[in-house]
Amino acid sequence: MKKRINMQLINIALLAILVTAIGTTTLYYNLFIKQVRNDLKICAEVLKDCSYFDGELAGYDIDNPVGGEIDANTEQKIDSKLRDVKTQTQLRLTWVTADGTVLYDNDYATSELTNHLDRPEIQEAFATGEGEAIRSSETMQRDTYYYAILLDNNTVLRVSMDAHNFWSVFVSALPMLAFIIIGVLLMCVAISYILTRQLIKPIDDMVENVENNDFKAPYKELEPFSKKIRAQHADILSAAKMRQDFSASISHELKTPLTAISGYTELLEENMIEEERRVHFLREIRRNSDRLLALINDIIKLSEVDRVERDYTFENVDLLDVMTECAEDLRISAKQRFIDITFSGSSCVICGCKDLLKEMLENLVQNAIRYNNPGGKVSVTVHEVNGRGVCVVEDNGIGIPLADQERIFERFYRVDKSRSKETGGTGLGLAIVKHIVELHDAGIELHSEPGVGTKVTVRF
Repeated sequence: MKKRINMQLINIALLAILVTAIGTTTLYYNLFIKQVRNDLKICAEVLKDCSYFDGELAGYDIDNPVGGEIDANTEQKIDSKLRDVKTQTQLRLTWVTADGTVLYDNDYATSELTNHLDRPEIQEAFATGEGEAIRSSETMQRDTYYYAILLDNNTVLRVSMDAHNFWSVFVSALPMLAFIIIGVLLMCVAISYILTRQLIKPIDDMVENVENNDFKAPYKELEPFSKKIRAQHADILSAAKMRQDFSASISHELKTPLTAISGYTELLEENMIEEERRVHFLREIRRNSDRLLALINDIIKLSEVDRVERDYTFENVDLLDVMTECAEDLRISAKQRFIDITFSGSSCVICGCKDLLKEMLENLVQNAIRYNNPGGKVSVTVHEVNGRGVCVVEDNGIGIPLADQERIFERFYRVDKSRSKETGGTGLGLAIVKHIVELHDAGIELHSEPGVGTKVTVRF
C-alpha cells in the first residue's frame, strides 16, 4: 500500500511538471509571437515615417514604377541609412513596387529575387494598407515573420525576421526541464515517503486498537471506517466462536447415539442379555441409528445453506404450491403423533428457491408436531398481505418460555432436551429455517406462551 501511494504521488508530480512545462512554453511562445509582430509593426511604421523609401531618394519614376530600378549610388545611400537598423534588429527589409518588382532588399541582390506580388502579406498590404504572414521551415526548425506596410508613394515596405518555432523552443528548454524534473522527483520521493507514513500511521493505530472500544480515530473522516473495522472484527470473532461451539456441539451430539449403539452392540455380541431383552436392545440401536442419520442430514443441510458461494435458483414460486407438496408427508407425520393438522390459504407468488422454501416449511411444521400434545392441533396458512407473501405455522402445543425464545434459533439449542431426543429432534431445524429466511431477505416472528402454543410467521 505504501509503495502504491508513493508511486501515485510521484506520477501526479511528474504529470503536473509536464503539463506545466507544456503550458508555460505555449504561453511564452504565444507572447513571443505577439511581441515579434508588434516589434515588426513598430519598425515598419518608424521606417515609413523616416521617408527612407520615398520617390526622391530612390531616384525613379514613382508615377511609372514598372521596370524601375534604383541605381547603385542610391542603394548605397539606403544601406548607409539603414545600417544601424539592420545591425541592431537583424531585420530583413524588402521594398516592393505595385507590380511586385523588388526595388531593394538588404539581404539579397534585387537581380536574384523573383516578383513578390504573389506574397500574401504584399497583396494584403496593397489591399488594406498592411499585411502579416508567418512561414515555417521544417528543415531549419525556424519560423519567418513578415509585416508589410503600404507607403505614401504606393509602394510596400516589408520587414521580416527569423525566430525559433514552438518545438525548437521546447527542445531547447528540455535540458533545464530535465534538471527540474529530476530535482522535483527527488523532492516528491521524500515528501511522498513522509506523507505516506502520516497517512498509514492512523490506520496502523486503529488496527492495533481494534479491540479497544475507547480508542478514537485520529480524524473524524476515519470514524466510520474505524466502526466498520470493529464491527467486522467482532463478527469474525463471533463467527469463529460459533464454529468452535458448533464443532463441540456436533462432537457431543454425534457421540451420544454412537456410544449407545456401540454399548448395545457390545452386549448383544457378548450374549450378556436375556433373549426377551434382545428385541428392546435392537429397537434402541435402530432408534439411535435413526437419530444419528437425522443429525447427519441436518448438519449437511445446514452446511449447504451456510455456503455463500453456492448458486441457488431463484424464480417465481407460489407458496400455496409449496404447501400443497408438503401436505401429504406432513399429514402422515401428524397422524403418527395423533395431531390434527390443517392447510389453508390462497395463491401467493414470491421470488425464491423452491427447494429451500419446502425445507423451511417442513422444519416449521415438524417442530409444531413434535412439540405438541397428543390430540393437539397445527394449522398452516399462506396468504398475501400488502403485496408480500406471508406463511404462518401455529400450534396449541407446549409453548416456549420467554427466556428461551431469543435463543430458539441457535444451533443445537433445545428448550426440552429430553423431549427433543425422545421425538427425534436434532436441535438444528430452526437454525436451518433462520438461514433460509435470511437467504430470501425475509423476516421471521415468534410468538409463544407455555401451555398455550406457538405461532411462527415468515414475511417475505
